[in-house]
Amino acid sequence: MIMRKQEMKKSYAIFGLGEFGRSVAEELMEAGADVLAIDKDEDLVSDIAPNVTMAVQVDATELHAFDTLGLSNMDGVIVTITSCLEASIMAIMAAKEAGVPFILAKSRNATMTSILERIGADKIVTPERDGGIREARNIVNGNFIDFFELSKRVRMVEISVKPEWIGKNLKELSLRQKHKLNVVALRRDGELTTDVNPDLPFRKGDTILVTIDKKYIGELIS
Repeated sequence: MIMRKQEMKKSYAIFGLGEFGRSVAEELMEAGADVLAIDKDEDLVSDIAPNVTMAVQVDATELHAFDTLGLSNMDGVIVTITSCLEASIMAIMAAKEAGVPFILAKSRNATMTSILERIGADKIVTPERDGGIREARNIVNGNFIDFFELSKRVRMVEISVKPEWIGKNLKELSLRQKHKLNVVALRRDGELTTDVNPDLPFRKGDTILVTIDKKYIGELIS
């Protein structure tokens, strides 16, 4: 079962569909990525299937469990199987062998963290749902620095100014019309100001704090 990456999209595999894994999977989908959701629990796989690109039932402790997953096509793998250290280890090792460039793993304690770091996880986290959403945003694009849920629909996001925006100002860019976002603050040289001059050109290193409907967030990573 192989997923081919579509142009302009990133692809991720999520091992483990508990609260954290599910929130990461659904947020990555909303951000415009392709998501392969994996769990040994058939009910969890069936439940998330309509909300992701593909969902498959796989027991990560089985020797040939990864042969048909197409991990070499993934931009990243997220392993959230904290209930079974063996499964986490095998999923990380399979991702490393497939040449996946980024592997994030969820840990339940310091001992597990140490083990997962040693076998090659690039980042270890220990959060549940809210942390999962935050990590999804960080995973899908380095352009996202931080984000906050203002409501079920509206997000406040801090993003790096895109290279093509440098040297242009808010009036020229028409960010509200083109990207459906509202700029509420500018961070320059470590200083945050809410009084953003619409005629001030952006510089390299600037970040902006914006509010945006979550359905438009995918446009920020295109």
